[in-house]
Formats: sequence, C-alpha cells, structure tokens
Amino acid sequence: MAVLGELQISPSDHDPQGQVKQQQAAGVGILLQIMMLVLSFVLGHVLRRHKFYYLPEASASLLIGLIVGGLANISNTETSIRAWFNFHEEFFFLFLLPPIIFQSGFSLQPKPFFSNFGAIVTFAILGTFVASIVTGLLVYLGGAMYLIYKLPLVECLMFGSLISATDPVTVLSIFQELGTDVNLYALVFGESVLNDAMAISLYRTMSLVRSHSYEQNFLIVIVRFLETFIGSLSAGVGVGFTSALLFKYAALDIDNLQNLECCLFVLFPYFSYMLAEGVGLSGIVSILFTGIVMKHYTYSNLSENSQRFVSAFFHLISSLAETFTFIYMGFDIAIERHSWSHLGFIFFSILFIGVARAANVFGCAYLVNLVRPSHRKIPIKHQKALWYSGLRGAMAFALALQSIHDLPEGHGQTIFSATTTIVVLTVLLIGGSTGTMLEALEVVGDNHDAALGEGFEVMNNRYTLTRYDDEVSSSGNGFRTKLREFHKSAASFTELDRNYLTPFFTSNNGDDDDDDDDDDNGDGDGEQRHADPTRVSRRGSFRNHS
Repeated sequence: MAVLGELQISPSDHDPQGQVKQQQAAGVGILLQIMMLVLSFVLGHVLRRHKFYYLPEASASLLIGLIVGGLANISNTETSIRAWFNFHEEFFFLFLLPPIIFQSGFSLQPKPFFSNFGAIVTFAILGTFVASIVTGLLVYLGGAMYLIYKLPLVECLMFGSLISATDPVTVLSIFQELGTDVNLYALVFGESVLNDAMAISLYRTMSLVRSHSYEQNFLIVIVRFLETFIGSLSAGVGVGFTSALLFKYAALDIDNLQNLECCLFVLFPYFSYMLAEGVGLSGIVSILFTGIVMKHYTYSNLSENSQRFVSAFFHLISSLAETFTFIYMGFDIAIERHSWSHLGFIFFSILFIGVARAANVFGCAYLVNLVRPSHRKIPIKHQKALWYSGLRGAMAFALALQSIHDLPEGHGQTIFSATTTIVVLTVLLIGGSTGTMLEALEVVGDNHDAALGEGFEVMNNRYTLTRYDDEVSSSGNGFRTKLREFHKSAASFTELDRNYLTPFFTSNNGDDDDDDDDDDNGDGDGEQRHADPTRVSRRGSFRNHS
C-alpha cells in the first residue's frame, strides 16, 4: 500500500508541470473527439436530408477520422494528445460494443429474425467457418506458390478468422433509407451479429492452437464454438428472464421509484455482457439475446415514463458509440504504423475474401434452399446482395490490432495493414455503391416497399398453412391428423409464448401481443409503424440516426 501511495503522489511531487501538460493534452484530445462527433452527426444529417447515398454516415465518420488523423500525423501535434486517440481493443470490446449490440437486439423485429433463424445460423456459423477456412487456405497456398508473403498455416487461419467478421453497417443503413425486403434485411443483420461471435471464437481457438495449448484438432474449434454459443445464449436469456421477473414482482412502476426502475434496467445488459466475458463466453451473443428477451418481456413491466426513457437512452448511447467507433477507427488507421512492404499480400487478400464470401453465401444458400419450400427459397438476387454486403468493420479491425501482439516477426503487422486496407476499401467503396447495387438487383422500389410489411405476414401464414395442409391431406390417418394439428398449435413458439411465457414473465395476459409486435422497434412509435409497415430495425452493430 505504501508503494502504491508513493506511485500515486510521485507525479505531483517530482513533475507537477508534466502532470499539468498531461491534463491539458487530455482536454485537447477530448475536445477534438467531441468536435469530430458533432461534425459527423451534422454531416450525416445533411447527407440523409439530401438523400446522398454515395457517402453513407458510417463512411463519412470514417473519412472524418482518417482526415483528422492524417493531419495529426503530418503535423507537430504532441504525442500525448495523439495518445488519446489510440484504438484500444479492450476499450472497444468493453465500452463501445455492448450498447451497440444490445440496441440491435432491443430494436429487433422478432418475426423476420426468428422466421429466418435457421438460415441466419447457417450463414453465421457454417458460412463463417467455411469463409475462414477458405480464406486461410488460399492465403497459405498463395504464400506456398510465392505469390504473396508466406505465413504459417495456423497464422493464415487466424487471419481468415478475423477477416470473416462482417460488419455491414453502411449497407443496412442504406437498406433502411431505401426500403428493402425484411427477410433480406433479417439475413444480413442476423449474420453480421452472430458471425462476430463465431469469428472471435475461431480466432481465439486458432491462437490457442498456435501456442500449442492443446492438440491441433480442428474438431475442437467446432466444439468450442458450440459451447461458447449455447452457453452465451443461455446466459443472455437467463439474465433477460430474471430481469422480467424482478420488474414484474418488485412493483417499481410507481412514481417515486421510476429512477430506480430505469437504473436497474440499464444495468442488466452490462451485467449480462460482463457475466459472459467473465466466465469465458461471448458477451456479444449474451447481450444480444438479453436485449431480445428484455424488450419482449421486461419492457412491458415498466411504467410508461420508464419505457420512453430506456428506449431513448439506449438509442442515444448506441448512436454515439457507433459514430465514435468509426471516427476512432479512422483516426487510428491514419496514425498507426503500417507495413506496406507486402502489397501483394494485401491485393490477393482482397481477392481471396471475395472468393471465400461467395463460397459462404452461395454454398449456404444452396443448403438452405434444399429444405425450404419453393415460395420460401432465397432468390438469387438476395444471394448476390448478401455477397456484396460482406464488408469488414470494427470487429475485424480490433482483432487485427490484437494480432500485432499475438504474432511475432512482423506477421501481425502485415495482417493488420491488410485488414485496415480491406476495412477502408469495403466501407467506402461498398458503402458508397450500395444504393446502386440495390437498384440494379431490383430489391427496392415504391411498389415493392408498399407490400413488404403485409407480404411477410402473408408469406409466413401461407408457409405454415401450406406445409401442414399438405401433410394433413396426404395422410388418411385421423390420429396423425390430430397429432399434426396439435403440433401446429402447441409446438409453435408463438403459441408457447402467448399462452405460457408472456403470462408468466409479464403483467400482461398476452392479448396485446400484436400491439407489441407493431411497436418492436424500441421507439415507442406504434402508430408510426402502422403507417409505415416496411420500416426495418437497425443493425445492432451499428447505425441509424434517423
């Protein structure tokens, strides 16, 4: 304790002027960050208002960070000021990412998401695994053929794992502005959230394989991910249900306890995230499902004033975190040291991830369409949109930055330089051309938009009825008919939720479930959603300031 106290008072005793300069540098750094945030929000509003889709808000934020970082890099800015902009992966994972992911689950439209859940899991788990392996093998073969800088196989697979984390923030923001199919949006959104956990699990597992912590058996990768995913999902759902019961029976929805009510509601998501991270699970998956459960059950146990507050609060902090992440990332890209001695590695890596993304999307879509009825198959134009929307963002950047410390001999620096180049190119080029791509694929349009909200409901009902009616009509056995009818009504999660879960975890009896569905965007604007049924929920990862 004496040593700790000595360390704490030594700066003021021996170098008081240095401490003052550090405080001034901190003030200047924070002021510069606030100025960039203000500029980003204002510029984003102007771009939205004039419907200028060639520079989405995320791309504008990244550009602002790149420009300011470039100016700071060539100027005589003090090192102490620039140190306030260093991208720390711990800060990103612990403070910036949780509100973004929670808001994505909290504002999620459950019907499109869970209707496509099988396809989403296929793309996120199997597809990300395939993309990681294909990318890693192509990079390794390219090195073996002396086309690019040669890396060991495990390090190539680590690069394939981190670069497979998609973050289509700009694509999803354009999806919302132009209006597109809710099923396509659900596929892009769901994959981008769940494959983050897959990419992190694969990267960490490959890192353990490299350090010879256990035998190099790739079945461990699958087992480890399943353990992580199922455990994280269970933790998130458990925390969500616990919060629902607490708010149902604690009777906090009275006037003089609303402050306590809001404080507890805000703390539960972070509790879920840190609980999962603390026991070695994925905080991303945990807080995502906590957001889904808390919106569906806990939210209805709050008072009206608290509902309005928590909806606005999480929307606010997630918007700030999203914008700051791209500014933060752009600034760090500009001031970090990069290894440009292996341009061939960067060029071929871009080609390889395109091939791997195609293997992911088209291969998984083929498998999904094998088990789907004809009217539920993923059309080829949606598959092309999925392939095109696989841009890389903050998750890949954070893992690449971590690889600098994990990989020796400059290998991590090479991977980091390739990743930053891919991030900048995909965010700026793909983000800027998303509107043109959607129009070329004919997945947007006024007539198309008008039918989206109703079409999804009709489509789901038609799918359910067609499937069971065909089965019933093909069977002459009365017992089988009754069994299928029982399965149709009792095994449905909607019926289970309406008849059992909602009455148990909320103060409602399930009669207002339809109203909740109309207001599942987290904004409390049910009337607006009736007027505009095509509006889709935002990316948890990442942006919608509208």
